[in-house]
Amino acid sequence: MTQTTRLTTQARTYLMCPPEYFAVEYAINPWMNPDNPVDVALAMRQWQRLRATLASLGHTVHTIPPVPGLPDMVFAANGATVIDGKVLGARFRYPERQPEAAAYLSWLREHGYGQPGAGAISESAVTNEGEGDIVFVGPVILAGHGFRTDETVAAELTDLFGLPVLSLRLVDPRFYHLDTALAVLADGVAAYYPPAFDDASRATLAGLFAELIEAKDEDAEVLGLNAVSDGRHVVLPEQAGGLARQLAGAGFVPIGIDMSELLKAGGGPKCCTLELR
Repeated sequence: MTQTTRLTTQARTYLMCPPEYFAVEYAINPWMNPDNPVDVALAMRQWQRLRATLASLGHTVHTIPPVPGLPDMVFAANGATVIDGKVLGARFRYPERQPEAAAYLSWLREHGYGQPGAGAISESAVTNEGEGDIVFVGPVILAGHGFRTDETVAAELTDLFGLPVLSLRLVDPRFYHLDTALAVLADGVAAYYPPAFDDASRATLAGLFAELIEAKDEDAEVLGLNAVSDGRHVVLPEQAGGLARQLAGAGFVPIGIDMSELLKAGGGPKCCTLELR
């Protein structure tokens, strides 16, 4: 993989949901503490900066209206998986988030998905939390499991998208979704936090990527790997300064965004963006 290829920006299309009703009212991951108050106005400003940053890089950003009573709907990445116009709907593990799946599928249907001549929409029969655990890597799909997504989703992914699936087991509850421990940066290049995976999964990643950037503890612990890359620019939490320097040294252009308020629910830039392929 040459640096020239690595630095090629690819225009993307994203779906985001404003955090109008964002709150931490329950605890379904180790980051969430209902006793730690949320500043909704600050969360909105951080989200708006993320959206504006993605748009400034030339990407298309759509928004889905938030639904009252769904405080985690801001984490759009969990809403579905969209590849080549086909959609696999999410099926959330926890009851508090389960209504989000219908809201996202409704938006996708209203915007042409599942219509005649468009890609199919499939409602998952097993637990899966969308792009939180499902990552498209060109010729294959990576599927994280261990906390929030069922390992058997691999069969659904292959049936719908016609691509092989590599399963990765997550073993640290702080990194409960694959997108908290792995960021695909460009063809053949990814950043990851090795302790979040079991031995077999680390071997799988080593065999798939020509270059793996290992995040340090202090950067992983601020969800620095919950990043959005377009092949050249990498938007990540600004608190992950060490990882930003590693990315710059590898030829990427890191762009730090303060997502500290969304971090109170275990979220970052990637959690807030669902890519529409």
